[in-house]
Amino acid sequence: MAEKSALLVVDMQIDFCPGGSLAVGEGDSIIPVINRYIALFSTNGLPVIATRDWHPPVTRHFREFGGLWPAHCVQGSAGSRFHPDITFPGNVVVVSKGMDPDRDAYSSFQANLETGLPFQDYLKIRGIDALYICGLATDYCVRNTSLDALGAGFSVTVLRDAIKGVDLNVGDSAKALVEITKAGGLLADLAGVEAIFTIEKGQ
Repeated sequence: MAEKSALLVVDMQIDFCPGGSLAVGEGDSIIPVINRYIALFSTNGLPVIATRDWHPPVTRHFREFGGLWPAHCVQGSAGSRFHPDITFPGNVVVVSKGMDPDRDAYSSFQANLETGLPFQDYLKIRGIDALYICGLATDYCVRNTSLDALGAGFSVTVLRDAIKGVDLNVGDSAKALVEITKAGGLLADLAGVEAIFTIEKGQ
């Protein structure tokens, strides 16, 4: 794991949690375990990266303009904010996606830092080659991010106790995890990741 790993927290925004405009069922139930992952990576000096949807008011991503989804995570709106119970560190790296009104942009590899630096370029600059991925939603942004990361040569571990899916079609989330593992991704839970840190500290 060491210094080449990072925690990627995908789209833990108000609009994707219960009460939001595009809520994932029980999407906020994963927050306590995500916070434990954040603490684990932060205390070991590893980067914590938070992605967010950051849509303009008019985009073909929204149902009103021909897309699949109700309006959500509009730039600067209350719903676009990270859930207040997420305990991001002060040095969290925020990357934004969905700004292009002509693209759905489900993948974090279509995201940029606030400086405009593409997400993948940031990873290369930091020497990161392994991503531990959690957040929302399993069958969309977690799936697409994981597959793009694997396609770009990164090691991917999806944290299965810290994800929730939309399941627009029943079974979509389970299929997404099968697809990710077939592409070379791994699945893990908190106990397994904590064990890795413990073993490395003992070496």
